[in-house]
Amino acid sequence: MARRVRMVIAEKLGATPSCRAVSREQRSRIDLEADRGICGDIGRRPGFADPAGAAQQQAAAFRRCSPRGFRNDCCNNSTCYFQHHAHLLPVEMGESIIEGVIPAGGLRLDKALAEASGLSRERVKALLGEGRVALSGKLASQASLKPAEGTPFRISVPEAMPAGAAAQAIPLDVVFEDEHLIVVDKPAGLVVHPAAGNPDGTLVNALLHHCRGRLSGIGGVARPGIVHRIDKDTSGLLVVAKTDTAHEGLARQFSDHSIERAYRAVVAGIPTPPAGTVRGAIARSPADRKKMALVEAGDEGRRGKHAVTHYRTLETLNGAALVECRLETGRTHQIRVHMASIGHMLLGDPVYGRTPSRLRPILSALGFRRQALHAAELGFIHPVSGALVRFASDLPADMISLIGELRNR
Repeated sequence: MARRVRMVIAEKLGATPSCRAVSREQRSRIDLEADRGICGDIGRRPGFADPAGAAQQQAAAFRRCSPRGFRNDCCNNSTCYFQHHAHLLPVEMGESIIEGVIPAGGLRLDKALAEASGLSRERVKALLGEGRVALSGKLASQASLKPAEGTPFRISVPEAMPAGAAAQAIPLDVVFEDEHLIVVDKPAGLVVHPAAGNPDGTLVNALLHHCRGRLSGIGGVARPGIVHRIDKDTSGLLVVAKTDTAHEGLARQFSDHSIERAYRAVVAGIPTPPAGTVRGAIARSPADRKKMALVEAGDEGRRGKHAVTHYRTLETLNGAALVECRLETGRTHQIRVHMASIGHMLLGDPVYGRTPSRLRPILSALGFRRQALHAAELGFIHPVSGALVRFASDLPADMISLIGELRNR
């Protein structure tokens, strides 16, 4: 069960003198926003869908899974009537067949089959290239073909290949899960994806164990679909796709920036103004390839990506502040770079600034050795049911302790 947090914020956030001087250049990157009050129960605000019931499985004409998995998941259930699933034909183990008719004429074959079967267009294109699609009994390979309405089709879907990463029994805090996707509350210190230096012990390894036998395949491989990441030492909510369709739908929402993401951060100093928007293109730093840096927009040599962060001060502390950062875009280290660029680095961040000397003893006494950043809210349109779902997570214990110490000093 996901943690929940109730945050009550003053109706008007007055301008509070900053504990640190902010340069004119830093101030120029902030777009002043009108103060506004917030008073709500995150996860229970009006309009929040109930995550546990929002993504109910819709009746579907087609089912993607191996015959054994299908029988185990559905046909052995007392509520199942096998005649409703006659499109799933008996075949050799490890392969399933999807049959039906083209629902509407005038569409490209890859799009028509994707809509009819529930497979992604990229997966359909791959199956066309492998000679696994037939129209009216004849093999079809041209994705741009426009078959007539009512044309019978048959797709042979091989069982997903095993992923390269190993499944590992790493505990997970699962906030929500259905057959299409999973939302987890990641602890600080857990790497999301295997890479050089972190070949295992990652979130992907944990998901391969947790979802074993229930990954229908992303691009034909039984692996979780990572559509976004949060840093190793950032905690909080992350959504992962379990099917091609979910992966494609979530990726589209991240691409068009329609995903709702809100973070809680503890920053050095007190932002002035207390609410604003930071805009600045972000690219890899030429001086240190492990760091990101602000670059001039349109700098083709640096290929910076447009980035926008909306921030709001939630609570002023002793020499620091608790802020909410809402992402309009999602770039690597975006919040860390943007907040540092206006003179308010995240406390504990070892890369983008130095913790003020007066605050270092507090972090040292608490053993706080990470950037104080938590992915607290996540909202999106469920890629299969179409329901709006939102999730919320409490601040973790280490950030609560840090805020408590700064509040009482």
